[in-house]
Amino acid sequence: MRITCENKVYEVQEGLTIREALKEQIENSDVKDIIAARLNNTIESLNLPIKNDGEIEFINRSDRDGRIIYIRGLLFIMSKAFSEVYPEALLTVNYQLSNAMFGTVDNIEVTEEMISKVKSKMVEIINKDLPITKVIMTQEEAEEFYKKEATLKGKLQTDIDKEKVSLYYCEDYYNYFYGTMPISTGFAKVFDFVKYRNGFLVKYPSVTEPDKLQETKESLKLVSAMDEYDEIYRLMKINTVHRLNKKVREPKGIKELILFSEALHEKKIAEIANKIKEHGNVRMVLIAGPSSSGKTTFAGKLGMSLKVNGIKPVTISVDNYFVERDETPKDEHGNYDFECIEALDLKLFNSQLVDLLAGKEVKLPTFNFTTGKKEYRGNTLKLKEDEILIIEGIHCMNDKLTSLIPKENKFKVYISDLTVLNIDYYNRISTTDTRLIRRIVRDYKFRNYTAEHTLKTWYSVNRGEQKNIFPYQEEADCMFNSSIVYELAVLKEYAMPLLEEIPQSSREYSEARRLITLLKYFETVPSENVPNNSLLREFIGGSIFED
Repeated sequence: MRITCENKVYEVQEGLTIREALKEQIENSDVKDIIAARLNNTIESLNLPIKNDGEIEFINRSDRDGRIIYIRGLLFIMSKAFSEVYPEALLTVNYQLSNAMFGTVDNIEVTEEMISKVKSKMVEIINKDLPITKVIMTQEEAEEFYKKEATLKGKLQTDIDKEKVSLYYCEDYYNYFYGTMPISTGFAKVFDFVKYRNGFLVKYPSVTEPDKLQETKESLKLVSAMDEYDEIYRLMKINTVHRLNKKVREPKGIKELILFSEALHEKKIAEIANKIKEHGNVRMVLIAGPSSSGKTTFAGKLGMSLKVNGIKPVTISVDNYFVERDETPKDEHGNYDFECIEALDLKLFNSQLVDLLAGKEVKLPTFNFTTGKKEYRGNTLKLKEDEILIIEGIHCMNDKLTSLIPKENKFKVYISDLTVLNIDYYNRISTTDTRLIRRIVRDYKFRNYTAEHTLKTWYSVNRGEQKNIFPYQEEADCMFNSSIVYELAVLKEYAMPLLEEIPQSSREYSEARRLITLLKYFETVPSENVPNNSLLREFIGGSIFED
């Protein structure tokens, strides 16, 4: 086979694994701590036999895909350690907190002694550098296996249209993990395992600093918002995809899921509106959240709830307050940085806010994105006694945006799709993945962008969120979780055809295949079931809040 690796072509024997065929290249590569490979734009294990010509790129934990594999491997090691020290423990990997995964044990109290024993066992497993092997079974073999072992590990695979079922083995321990796994346990050079609240944290390094652990920041409001939904889904018995699919298959299951989800959103929005009214002297509501959180629909729904409380909302757009183009800051590459807060005319914005709250009439600017200048087209605004400003933007949690406005006059709402649904008890669904799938559908529907374009730009979007949104999320007066338990079941029919259009020659091919695999786990919920006032309509179309 002819393999191109690091700009050189090698003749390798067909059937050898990537590790065997390129052993010398792996040892001498500038890429250190190689954990997997990208073969013809697909993410593969180093144990994959080479059967075709192709191009190989090495992956380590400085790569976004490598970090995901690193985390997945750590969770496998953690679950194996538990099985040896506390075999009766029922584990759940709940959700991500900064650079750590939060988990709980359902049937045993988590103590410092437990943490110490499990961590010691993890270190032992890592130091032994034990092989991690992928075992593939046919559907028939899998059915026999599950009958014999009386286990649910990876059972969801048999529920979907899939010819083969795979499990990862390390010695006599096995489990199912969604995606590529490291080839042995010795990869885990940087990690920690600590007690946290009623559970534990599996800590790992960031992409930018792969050789050290960062301090885990307390995110009490975020944790509270996720815990609330996690508890609700558990009580409703829809906290895993397997359970969700069972509900969808029931005669009235879809209807109940939709009514439940919409009622939950309405309840939380009404509570926020009540808090704003009870606050007494709020003159502006500031709404911020990452991409595809549903801010537009949320703002519309919140506005209606405020009207019910006798408060009339007036919207003002931050996008009309950019500085002139020649004053716009540039990033490290010399490109205009429209996402930094200095790209906004903070002096003008704050002075107009002060005038509005003082009852004065102001002349509102309209930013012309073609000329890069603000224009005044006769739009004016004057707030009445019973009116309140609604402002939505990426910097709304940052006090620098409204520095001249007293704190008591502001009410901040952070909104995000905080997914707490898991594939199973060990495999969680990333909140970022859910937002990405929302964005893929919306970009195609409303902006005529391909899924490939959305995937190409997603890293830049996410980087801006890491810099401008996430550091300020705890500044919020309250949080709104915009996740909808059945949303991926609806988005599936929109997103999969778009993702399947991405050719293997594209750099985004591997990410597309990963998302397709995720979506395949869901029973399809037809979009006609979704009400026109649902937040989900912001992405699939047909929303009553559309202009």
